[in-house]
Amino acid sequence: MTSIESSTAAVTASGAGSCTSEKPVRWSIPLTLFACVLLAFFDKISIAALFSDTHFQQAMGIGFDTTRLGLLMSAFLLSYGFSSVLLSGLGDRVNPVRLLTGMMLLWSLLMLAMGFTHSYSGMMTLRILLGIAEGPLFPLAFAIVRHNFPQHLQARATMLWLLGTPVGAAIGFPLSLFILNHLGWQSTFFFMALLTLPVVVLVRLVMRNVQQAPRSTSSTTEEPQRRSARKALMRSAHFWLICLFNITFLTYLWGINGWLPSYLIEGKGIHLSEAGWMASLPFIAMLLGEGVGAWLSDRVDKRALACFIALAGAAVGLVAVLHLQQGWQVIAAMSFSTFMWGAGAPNIFALLAKATDPQISATAGGVFNGLGNFAGALAPVVMGALIAATHNMDNGLLFLVVMAALGCALLLPILKRY
Repeated sequence: MTSIESSTAAVTASGAGSCTSEKPVRWSIPLTLFACVLLAFFDKISIAALFSDTHFQQAMGIGFDTTRLGLLMSAFLLSYGFSSVLLSGLGDRVNPVRLLTGMMLLWSLLMLAMGFTHSYSGMMTLRILLGIAEGPLFPLAFAIVRHNFPQHLQARATMLWLLGTPVGAAIGFPLSLFILNHLGWQSTFFFMALLTLPVVVLVRLVMRNVQQAPRSTSSTTEEPQRRSARKALMRSAHFWLICLFNITFLTYLWGINGWLPSYLIEGKGIHLSEAGWMASLPFIAMLLGEGVGAWLSDRVDKRALACFIALAGAAVGLVAVLHLQQGWQVIAAMSFSTFMWGAGAPNIFALLAKATDPQISATAGGVFNGLGNFAGALAPVVMGALIAATHNMDNGLLFLVVMAALGCALLLPILKRY
């Protein structure tokens, strides 16, 4: 048994990872986290809906420069990744309600400022600050679920808050396009800022009794134990394989989120009036995939295998998209791809939980999520650069296929272990 597994076993044996006993209270926790993720995802992807808007392009002074537009998404993700790694440890120490409240109020102020921005450099700065403010969210959500749910329910509990990602995309893209077409690009930011207020109220009402990181019975040994767990984490080869897999996994997500509307419009010739609702179908499929994947994996408990099959299926779907031309066929193939990706999303967090110590859940989740998003941040700008260099939108998707194949190869050494 490795040192990290020994530490995990010791904490479990001591009862430090116990869960909230009241079932209604317990399930309200991931539902509230779902609202937080939904809000954050609106903030993340709302700008992607503006990439094809001439008024937004003129306000930024860049035209349809795919590389610079992609950088607006990548700049957010780079700062998000750094923040997730460097600030996630707060989730093991700070009251989660206070941390979430402060984060969301800051998101609202930044979105409000974006609506008043008329320069590319100003928008870039605000996107970077938004990434820093949102960085600790996923590690904090991972830690909260881990400390309040047993292992056999963690994929389903994780699935509930992760649904904020596909639901946010399914609703966010058409909603942003609707506001854009009727009220202008600035109103998309103002609307997202206002959505923060009811979510803050929900967090204050529901998240009052969440359990935090396990505490040692002796305050003098608590921090040394945490340091020892962190050292064991950094030495764990399995942890780093999972982190590398997550890089490829999130490359797919942010590549799709950054370029799907423009790909449908510019690459496949789907009319803008159709793109609003058609662009949401793959994310509805992603939502269904998360539900099915979480339910099956909690029953079978083969987390690594579930992740492998999911990303392989996502790659197969993208290959089909590249060879299809009719609008409904493209959407169907893309929906299959996102369904398969969604099936792996809750399992990757459950896989992380099996391989790490609960004392440092937020820290492990922060490194895992931060590195994944830091590297995934390159996806929109790399895709934009490939498209600009080759004048072919399909080459952006081909990049995602290659990354997915690499991710599947990374999981091969741990398929049987987890």
